[in-house]
Amino acid sequence: MISRNAVHLDDVYKIFSNGGNEGRTIALNGISLDIGTGSFTVIGGANGSGKSVLMEIISGLLDASNGTVETSSRPGLIFQDAAAQILGDTPREDVEVGPKNLRMGKTEIKKIVEDSLKKVSLLDKADFPCDSLSGGEKRRLAVASILAMDRDIMIFDEPYANLDYPGVKDVNKMLREMHGCGKTVIVLTHELEKCLGLADHFIVLVKGEKVFDGKPEEALSMDLENWGIRNPLVSYSDVKSLVW
Repeated sequence: MISRNAVHLDDVYKIFSNGGNEGRTIALNGISLDIGTGSFTVIGGANGSGKSVLMEIISGLLDASNGTVETSSRPGLIFQDAAAQILGDTPREDVEVGPKNLRMGKTEIKKIVEDSLKKVSLLDKADFPCDSLSGGEKRRLAVASILAMDRDIMIFDEPYANLDYPGVKDVNKMLREMHGCGKTVIVLTHELEKCLGLADHFIVLVKGEKVFDGKPEEALSMDLENWGIRNPLVSYSDVKSLVW
């Protein structure tokens, strides 16, 4: 366990066997990084860069093939498909699952559930069917379920997938609030234009290797397109010239 950093990785590899005589795939190739406690970190990269594998290793869902992985506390993970995390018929029932598994008392569970739903602005829909929630609301519900288990590290996997503009604003408001109350926020995305302005730390992966680790403003002066991701500062006309 560590104190200064929420996450510490040292020379981490993840190697998958392809079976038979087809060899192996190196998903992560010697990744070393530190994510400070209370920071807001964006991890960017194109599809296949290793973001999802890295997320699963940090969250403890997947073991590294080699290297050291340390976290200051058990991370909470919000999947790209937040609906897949919903276990209850209503938001109240869903958020109750974690505290019940932790064998908390009924009075404590009720308070924790209501506090968690209030923090993500879903208390007024506590007894609505979960199926009636929007995509952004389902992500907020997933966050409430993590908060109810008192997680200090929050990992968001592609939180903007399939969201319209109001949904994106909804998610960013939630991210700011989580960061503002002292949570360590980690966002894995290729949609940098939607969240890089919120971050104080930026990491870029390319084909399983770390190619950048520093301040977001430093990366914006680089040619991010060479790493397969769009620079948020590139205008529409610049993008158009690249395509046409």
